[in-house]
Amino acid sequence: MIRPATPADVPAILQLIRDLAAYEREPDAVKATVAGLTESLFGAAPTVEAIVADHDGSVVGMALFFTNYSTWSGKNGLYLEDLYVTPEARGSGLGKAFLVRLAQLAVERGYARVEWSVLDWNAPAIGFYRSIGAVPKDEWTVYRLDGDALAALGTAPA
Repeated sequence: MIRPATPADVPAILQLIRDLAAYEREPDAVKATVAGLTESLFGAAPTVEAIVADHDGSVVGMALFFTNYSTWSGKNGLYLEDLYVTPEARGSGLGKAFLVRLAQLAVERGYARVEWSVLDWNAPAIGFYRSIGAVPKDEWTVYRLDGDALAALGTAPA
């Protein structure tokens, strides 16, 4: 069953984020905490949303997403930050169920699109995404400013 996340799900969501990081070969990259995720998801001004897959009272998958905006369409969209299903629950249709629910939310809210990134080496995910009609945006390259470079630019005179 896919349902909106609750504050009680945050520890399980954090564990799934850690599991995803290990799968993506970055097991030590997760700095998120239960308190931080709780604030981001359920605080006074939430910045992200999450839906979870619940099986017999256990969270076996999650999708964490937030709103983005397209200046060209003049509409919001959903950006899928993380989608993860436990190995034991894979092959059950949960990945597609998550994307169907995200597409439903986008349509219900009048949004123009759902977007996400995938690692180039993740052939199973790429094949799955193509099978549902998603297309890669090969002409775009993601840039990131973080760590020391972010701090340096963030403290530089304008």
